[in-house]
Amino acid sequence: MPDDAPSTPKPFWRRGLAGFLDFLTVFFAGGYVIGAATGETTKDGFSLHGASALVLFAGIVLYFYLGWKVLGGTLWQRILGAR
Repeated sequence: MPDDAPSTPKPFWRRGLAGFLDFLTVFFAGGYVIGAATGETTKDGFSLHGASALVLFAGIVLYFYLGWKVLGGTLWQRILGAR
């Protein structure tokens, strides 16, 4: 029996924290992977320039688009129950 009652929106702190943690996760994980693939790693992590930085930016946008529109929630939205 489907529940026809409208769902209450999740608290802002949960949605905001999920978005912040998603951004950090994708930025650092994606940045390191792209840096390792292009040889732009440093002793402190990575330093992307030019096309590799644009690829990281496009990856972040793609991650959020797929998470919100296609998959029904990003990684941290699912972990924190914010979706």
